[in-house]
Amino acid sequence: MRSLTAACGLAVAASAMRPARAPMTMGMGNSFGRCFRISTWGESHGGGVGVVVDGCPPRVPLTETPVQFELNRRRPGQSRLTTPRNESDTVEILSGVDKETGVTLGTPIAMLVRNKDQKSNDYDTMAAAYRPSHADATYDAKYG
Repeated sequence: MRSLTAACGLAVAASAMRPARAPMTMGMGNSFGRCFRISTWGESHGGGVGVVVDGCPPRVPLTETPVQFELNRRRPGQSRLTTPRNESDTVEILSGVDKETGVTLGTPIAMLVRNKDQKSNDYDTMAAAYRPSHADATYDAKYG
């Protein structure tokens, strides 16, 4: 028991000599993860939205098909709660995957979904109201 107490005391003393780390704070961001990191970009009222996936090892099979399957599940116009816009939400893999073999290269993977029916003036009414299923209210409460 004495050696455990001594070891704990030594660890406490060693940690007291190290400079304190600055606290990590995260603001509103669009990047998540450390070893496997994703960063989203774009706007629903702009030219498109996309993601960069960084940290995926090489030689992992990846094609647009499974990604497209998931996108089709949330396609707009399927219920009265979603936008009536007719967006195909077709994913394009721009980089990080060998097109011939369909395997990852170990470099960042960029994917894009182009907006074909965007109309920025459709969002004019949203200046005074929060959009359903969006983080507008949460963002406003947190950041003002």
